[in-house]
Amino acid sequence: MRKPRDFDSELKALADKAKQLKERRVRQLGELVAASGADTLDADILAGALLNAVDEKDAATKEGWRKAGAAFFRVTRQPRSRPCAEPEGGAEREGGGASARG
Repeated sequence: MRKPRDFDSELKALADKAKQLKERRVRQLGELVAASGADTLDADILAGALLNAVDEKDAATKEGWRKAGAAFFRVTRQPRSRPCAEPEGGAEREGGGASARG
């Protein structure tokens, strides 16, 4: 005879996973704001700029923003040169213990 499925525990696991994904997305958006330098802007200015971006209808303007964003990620994702010796505990970074150097 088959064991009945525990839907409650499955739903809880899915809810936990959804919460983790949402927290990760919020963290990544914050990192993007900081990496782009937008964290120096007043919160009202940043919110206004984002609202205008959402409301923008011109496809050419959006395409220009997309290209600029893609170029930003190409430049920032390239490995940065680091000193040979990392500070103590340098391998214990958020997102994994493996070193970013090949």
